[in-house]
Amino acid sequence: MFPRKKDISQCLRLVEEDKAITSPAAKLPYYPLVVRRGRGAVVEDVDGNSYIDMLSSAGAINTGHCHPKVVEAIKKQTEDLILYTHVYMYHEPLIDLTKELIAITPGDYRKRAYYGLAGSDANDGVIKLARIATKRPKILAYLRAYHGSTYGALSMSAVSLPMHRGLGPLLPDIYHVPYPDVYRTPFPGMTEDEVADYAIEQIRVAFSTNIPPDETAAIVIEPIQGDSGLVVPPKRYMQSLRKLCDEYGILLVSEEVQQGFGRTGKWFGIENFDVVPDAIVMGKAIASGLPLGAVVARADIMETWEAPAHLFTAAGNPVCCAAALATIQVIREEQLMENALAVGGHIKNRFLEMRKKYEIIGDVRGIGLSIGVDLVKNRETKERHGEAAAKICYRAWEKGLLLSFFSGSVLRIQPPLVISKEQADAALDIIEESFQDFFAGDIPDSIFETVKGW
Repeated sequence: MFPRKKDISQCLRLVEEDKAITSPAAKLPYYPLVVRRGRGAVVEDVDGNSYIDMLSSAGAINTGHCHPKVVEAIKKQTEDLILYTHVYMYHEPLIDLTKELIAITPGDYRKRAYYGLAGSDANDGVIKLARIATKRPKILAYLRAYHGSTYGALSMSAVSLPMHRGLGPLLPDIYHVPYPDVYRTPFPGMTEDEVADYAIEQIRVAFSTNIPPDETAAIVIEPIQGDSGLVVPPKRYMQSLRKLCDEYGILLVSEEVQQGFGRTGKWFGIENFDVVPDAIVMGKAIASGLPLGAVVARADIMETWEAPAHLFTAAGNPVCCAAALATIQVIREEQLMENALAVGGHIKNRFLEMRKKYEIIGDVRGIGLSIGVDLVKNRETKERHGEAAAKICYRAWEKGLLLSFFSGSVLRIQPPLVISKEQADAALDIIEESFQDFFAGDIPDSIFETVKGW
């Protein structure tokens, strides 16, 4: 366990300053943590307390905090060129990065890429591109999906009412269908295959009633549905979806903002299902924390639009591209995908052992280092246990661990891919101690004044 100092006075002071001057719409707090520095899988607050990181800055720091090779690449690039917009000119880091992204994305077809500043605007671009390329207006996304906060990404998202309340009208002709959830199944007792077939049938029903397939441009899917609680779809579903898209000439887009860059033990989550999409959306971990988003798609699709359909002054800037190139190099050289599978498997097995002892653990799911631990009030009804999730995360922080939850009750286990087995075991020991404190009634209700969660 990482010993903590009792003093968090600087954190508390700065949190109050932040509350007074920043937008409340941009904050989903879990505890009063003010981060000063990070190295690998550990971060330190302004009071000098250290924490094992199980969140990776919302899945954006796959190579670990301040990886020396990434830092060196950033420093070197800033000495030569920080920005000359790619809209008007050219620069070598972007060309080099594009070649790498084309090489690591699945599919043996000819590809092209475009860049933005985050996964959100990359998703906005997908809507534009799909509509232009197919000359069809409609986009299918998924209930309980999260794609970002720009208007296009927001319109495809369906995970939280506060995201939409008072913001309408959103983009038209975007529809949502059920994601195949094998834990909270549409009907009791359904098998994985039955869930897959039922979810595909819901799309076919929509196609026959209110969403003409010949007017549908694309289906945008997360290969693991992230903010809904890391829901893993059946392989049968993903392969059936590919066939369905081929049947109607619909583009299949894999939204990899959270699951990409080695987190699932492969470069991209869709590869776990032996499915090749027409386009892949990237963000978060692509540049180890620097703001960058991208889409790699079939070249014949990308060649249907023209400037200025989707461009940004600072998109694909040299510094972010240099960081992304170093990120890819580190993932390769340090075998981080292999580590994700090995340590992820170990973590998952320990949670499965905990599940035998703690009735509130309803489900443990995930691939690699993208693991969800679903807390429930009752294993039969599967009612979400948000109180337990909030208290356990808060107590874990007090003991030296950064742990969060989303979908109301799902512990989010997404550490940097550099995490060691020893660090993972220390984190899991803290989590189990926090479970025990929860059952003992030692975590006060006053934590709800701080914990808002997601």
